[in-house]
Amino acid sequence: MYLEKINSPDDLKNLKIDECTELAKEMRAALIQKLSVCGGHLASNLGVVELTIALHYVFKAPQDKMIFDVSHQTYCHKMLTGRKEAFLYEEKYHSVSGFSNPKESEYDHFHIGHTSTSISLACGMAKARDQKGGCGNVIAVIGDASLDGGQAFEALNFSGELQSGLIVVVNDNNQSICENVGALHKKLNELKNHNGKTKDNYFKALGAEYILVRDGHSLTDLIKAFETVRGTDRLVVVHVCTQKGRGYRFAKEDLENWHWANPFHIDTGEFMRKVPDENYGAIVGEFLLDKIKRDPDIAVVVAATPLCIGFHKERRKEAGKQFIDVGIAEQNGVSVAAGIAKGGGKPVFATNSTFLQRAYDQIEQEMCIGECPVTMIVTHASVFGHGNDTHAGLFDITLLGNIPRLVYLAPTNKQEYLAMLNWSIEQTGAPVAIRVPWTGVCHTEKDVDQDYSRTKYQVVTKGEKLAIIALGSFYQLGERVAEEYQKRTGIQATLVNPRFITGIDEATLGSLEKDHDMVVTLEDGIIRGGFGSRISQFYSAKCMKVKNFGFSMNLPNRFQPIELMKHNGLTPERIADDVISVQGLENFL
Repeated sequence: MYLEKINSPDDLKNLKIDECTELAKEMRAALIQKLSVCGGHLASNLGVVELTIALHYVFKAPQDKMIFDVSHQTYCHKMLTGRKEAFLYEEKYHSVSGFSNPKESEYDHFHIGHTSTSISLACGMAKARDQKGGCGNVIAVIGDASLDGGQAFEALNFSGELQSGLIVVVNDNNQSICENVGALHKKLNELKNHNGKTKDNYFKALGAEYILVRDGHSLTDLIKAFETVRGTDRLVVVHVCTQKGRGYRFAKEDLENWHWANPFHIDTGEFMRKVPDENYGAIVGEFLLDKIKRDPDIAVVVAATPLCIGFHKERRKEAGKQFIDVGIAEQNGVSVAAGIAKGGGKPVFATNSTFLQRAYDQIEQEMCIGECPVTMIVTHASVFGHGNDTHAGLFDITLLGNIPRLVYLAPTNKQEYLAMLNWSIEQTGAPVAIRVPWTGVCHTEKDVDQDYSRTKYQVVTKGEKLAIIALGSFYQLGERVAEEYQKRTGIQATLVNPRFITGIDEATLGSLEKDHDMVVTLEDGIIRGGFGSRISQFYSAKCMKVKNFGFSMNLPNRFQPIELMKHNGLTPERIADDVISVQGLENFL
């Protein structure tokens, strides 16, 4: 077995080409085996096996710097840079992260989890090299879909005038998470179809030399191309055509669902952990499609993540021109939605919580200062969203909750969510964001409000001494805390569903002062600057004791949601302990 003997790229350089071909087969087998057990980005990594081998075969890392865009395709890079055991031995599967990580290895240079950044980072490293009079190659590896992002264009535009040696490897598999969109991809396909010879070459127009590798799985062709550009003193783009999911039939046949794979049975391609039939993606997808059919003014806008709201291929087709995918370009998506709203349309923009960070300025400026009634659906906004620091959905309350004019809502169940969504789409008074619960679909048989034009908390259970204000997806945790508190003290706590992340219901908060001496807030997000901090500020000059529960800023590189909740004291028992201690009730129990 060749892979077992690879401890660094130096070992790779001792192999012959036919031996590297066998190594590629072993790497694919290791990828499929590991990810069948623990899940991960399968299709993207299967497509870059030969590309990664060729890069390390020709260049001398870590002296030569390789920066991988998004870095979700660095599994092969990790195998060749001293971390193969994490892919060969099940007991070590979790010893490395799913993204590049400088704390793991000197071969990784940045923590990268989002898209379109590698060329900018590479420009900076090339500039630093030149200023210090150093040598060595700087290589940015970026996928064709990542070129959609504005920063990728900005970096290419800058690198064309950098007057420095920089190699940009475009890994073109003609696929984003779902299908590619946009005019640029048509031009990339023209380049492929005409062997790189077209009059309007995008890369040449920006000042780059250009090389096409038509077969990105030919080690001979790849090595020849990289040897040609090694040591360049200017910008060179190597356009490599690869096949996403190569080597595993089920991944090749359904790229969208195998971009990130849950654990699966290798022989059948059946996922072991299936998405529940009732999930908020499916629910809202059906709801929005029904709205689209009845109202031609509605437009659903996404930034390459349509499945987060249940818009699978059939649903996208059925929605027609009322479905808009702007590619991996959140800034553009928000501004397009603002333009639709200003033009009298009813836009719904949806993406994961972590990706909204990339469009903060557009949300604050165009959408909110411009008072454009856009509806934003914020998914994966929870400790249960993504289990790593680059994608954690725990910062949106702090980010979005402090933007003037934005109404940020936090439903606690299906009925409340759909009522808020319907109200938001039909109202014209304000931009609205809705934080989708990510702790499972809950239901209520009670009537829910249909109008959210006024900030009003809902007192669900009236009690005394302790008031629990449980936000959104942590409302059910609030119910369990109230039960634990009553079991141990005999006191019925007041339970409040605030529903609004933004704004303060001063009347409800003021009414609690009469019969309560403590208020507890629960939020599925970072405490600092979060929802609870606003409640604390309201009571800061009053006699009310307030304690905020949520997550600290110290997020580990990878985490299990339940364990992170325990670490932050977010269990009914621990919260009850803290409350009883603050209230001084221990001696009375």
